[in-house]
Amino acid sequence: MADIADGAQVEVQGSGSKPYILKNTGGVYSCSCPAWRNQSIAIERRTCKHLRKVRGDAAEDARVGGSDASAPAKPAARNVRPKAGANTIVGAESDAATAPPLLLAHSWENDVDLTGWWMSEKLDGVRAYWDGKQFFSRQGNPFFAPDWFTAKLPDHPLDGELFGGRKKFQRTVSIVRRQDRSDDWKEVAFVIFDAPKLDAPFEERLAHCQRYVEDVAPPYAEWLEHQPCKGVTHLREELARVEGLGGEGLMLRKPGSRYESGRSHTLLKVKSFKDDEARVVGHAAGAGRHKGRLGALEVELRDGTRFSVGTGLSDQERENPPAVGTIITFRYQELSNDGVPRFPSYVGVRIDAAPFEPTTRRKRA
Repeated sequence: MADIADGAQVEVQGSGSKPYILKNTGGVYSCSCPAWRNQSIAIERRTCKHLRKVRGDAAEDARVGGSDASAPAKPAARNVRPKAGANTIVGAESDAATAPPLLLAHSWENDVDLTGWWMSEKLDGVRAYWDGKQFFSRQGNPFFAPDWFTAKLPDHPLDGELFGGRKKFQRTVSIVRRQDRSDDWKEVAFVIFDAPKLDAPFEERLAHCQRYVEDVAPPYAEWLEHQPCKGVTHLREELARVEGLGGEGLMLRKPGSRYESGRSHTLLKVKSFKDDEARVVGHAAGAGRHKGRLGALEVELRDGTRFSVGTGLSDQERENPPAVGTIITFRYQELSNDGVPRFPSYVGVRIDAAPFEPTTRRKRA
């Protein structure tokens, strides 16, 4: 069967007058047909009869990791909570992918004295959980890293970040979402900052990660250095230094804390700008130098608030913008009195976020 070259597209005639457009963008295949768009699973897991017609059933089954997923998706479950102790994400994947038991952070609101806490750079990469055999995203979706990338990684879990460098978030995303285990992974490192299954205080877990990296020397793994915070002045100075280098912010770990599943006040993030996730609901045409391509993304928050994100997009992203239904990350300064993010700026596609529908529908700001 034929294939679609990276960056290329082909047309397939459907039942209507206009053909459907099939694309391969960084190893992620898409189709403009409703059957592909309306699946409530991660975009790299979607397929349809048009992709199968071009690439063949065997190639598509190997790519998405299962049989035909081209049937229209069932509506995502609403207001369904897993039983206590479960980590199943409802509505995130059609096969109910199990999310790894990750420790998640709260934002620091100047309400905690961070003196003595362990401070490290907040990496602008993709969170990854190594279960001893494979990498998984925050939502439980696999990352298809090459064997040479995972060489010498241990048979026990590690928590870390797939990191391609400061200001390279979108490039990192495009690499780790690929399913062809390409050589592009050589641009990425697995930066380790915790050993979830080690029953010990944080200091011992971090020392374990450091010894492992230094003794075993896995080719693409590093450990994340931490330093004790000396107070608010030290915190502000380090935040300014990291952000001046293009970093995203800081992470603070409470001394002696244990690893927990879910959000915990023993892990705090500190940034000058706030961030959030939104769902793309439309594309606004550009004007001036952007005439003929995207001007802004029309997006929606979980509470139904709609607004536009028109800055932070590269020329390439304006030519080929995130599809409707895609979850994006954006930065902003503060919320208005109406709950609308002020000065929002596009960061990138959020590949490890579950699809969502707004809890209410609010009028566009």
